[in-house]
Amino acid sequence: MKTLRLTCMILITFVLSLFQSRTQAQDSVNFPTIGEVVRLDPRLDELIDKDAQIQVLSSGFDWSEGPVWIGGAKDGYLLFSDIPKNSVMKWKEGVGASLFLKPSGYTGVVKYGGEPGSNGLLLDQKGRLVSCEHGDRRVSVLTKDGGKRTLVDNYMGKRLNSPNDGVYKSNGDLYFTDPPYGLPNRYDDPRRELDFCGVYRLAKDGTLTLLTKEMTRPNGITFSPDEKTLYVAQSDPKAAIWKAFPVNEDGTLEKGKVLYDATSAVGKLPGLPDGMKTDLKGNIFATGPGGCYVFTPSGDLLGRISTGERTANCAWGGDGSTLYLTADTYLVRIPTKTKGRIGAAQ
Repeated sequence: MKTLRLTCMILITFVLSLFQSRTQAQDSVNFPTIGEVVRLDPRLDELIDKDAQIQVLSSGFDWSEGPVWIGGAKDGYLLFSDIPKNSVMKWKEGVGASLFLKPSGYTGVVKYGGEPGSNGLLLDQKGRLVSCEHGDRRVSVLTKDGGKRTLVDNYMGKRLNSPNDGVYKSNGDLYFTDPPYGLPNRYDDPRRELDFCGVYRLAKDGTLTLLTKEMTRPNGITFSPDEKTLYVAQSDPKAAIWKAFPVNEDGTLEKGKVLYDATSAVGKLPGLPDGMKTDLKGNIFATGPGGCYVFTPSGDLLGRISTGERTANCAWGGDGSTLYLTADTYLVRIPTKTKGRIGAAQ
């Protein structure tokens, strides 16, 4: 009898372990949903179906950020940062989330604050993974045969604060933001060597140009489809805004104009202006207080993808019509009726 009971317990344990591994793998299309789509303008119906839901793909992360889609619609996968865990995670349909890279943004030997890892991830024109690294205070590229190479880590000999997010122009120039969020004591950290938070351009020849330091906390960054406008989010709770910068022919910027001001929502809704992307028509999907805002190119607010969580960033994936969002401990997605560029064109 004892042998029979022991055998039964072993079988039950085995079956439960199989079930657990399958559920962790998330090889199901029946994903749970969260939040809602807040519709403020009928034009949003042209971009997001009335029945669209926000699906939770994976969870349990400390602070998810910087998503980028790799590969095609059927064989592709999403990479995203878990900044406190100094890791890059990989999510693939039918497989779920797994560790892709660690360390992702800090290679030091002593503890380095609460957000040492990579933040924004993107692809260069060769399809290589480029990371904005908090702890190592640089922008790096993951080389084909292994290892990383530093693309930039200083401005005029002074170390960058903590590169946050970036976007490539079609000519190969990289535009990126440099707020202090990766420093252990942030704005007041004694390790700071620059007394401003800049928006930069790293040209293909390696030349670094400071484009503007007029923003107190530059964060998310993206181009309009014609690359005549650069949008930059400012995650300052005292001035939670998005700015639009006209781009000159030489790649420099004119003075920015406020596209939208969400300061009144700070403290009432979770989050601050952060990552963003545009679709092929120029509409802007920008994370901010209360989820992901949807703007027209002129700055009209059409609505908000409300996750109910602090929503950090977003990326187009699949065939370009699915919007993936990193929302605090969650990775979520929502289908849309529009499309954005994926890969190096993000």
